[in-house]
Amino acid sequence: MSRYELRFSGSGGQGLITAGIIMAKAASIYEGKQAVQSQSYGPEARGGSSKSEVIISDGPIDYPKATAVDALLAMTQEACDKYTHDLKEGGILLVDSDLVKKLPTEGNFRIISFPIINTAKNDVGREIVANIVALGAMVALSGQVSRENAEKAVLSSVPEAFIELNRKAFSIGYEKALAASAQ
Repeated sequence: MSRYELRFSGSGGQGLITAGIIMAKAASIYEGKQAVQSQSYGPEARGGSSKSEVIISDGPIDYPKATAVDALLAMTQEACDKYTHDLKEGGILLVDSDLVKKLPTEGNFRIISFPIINTAKNDVGREIVANIVALGAMVALSGQVSRENAEKAVLSSVPEAFIELNRKAFSIGYEKALAASAQ
């Protein structure tokens, strides 16, 4: 049985809990896998630390918390500093290159870096979809759900008026992560 652990981390208000919920939805509803999502955030509604964990498995999930993270998204320096030690050997660390300036020097994992928030702002046209840009990147890097099924989960989770905006954000995040990981 395979178990894959993802953690989306950063600040409250960045939409990371929503990104985790959509990832779990893609895995469970559209891929037919077992998935569980949990979340934690600081006392502040916006601006405090925030994380969303998603466990994906082909079989039963006995423990719903991440213990050896396969893929970590760090949208802030604080999140990178706090959670990198949970990455397993050979894991993936995805960071927003504009917000995470001090990359870890120890650990055996791949680091993928690109300006996630600025990509949302400049390439998509709305900073508010940075979480969907990040989700597209995590889908591309983790390989746990297909691009098509993840996109279905995104589009079924957003208001109709924002479908095209989110489709574009997801696609750009997916492509940027593939390009960044090829370097």
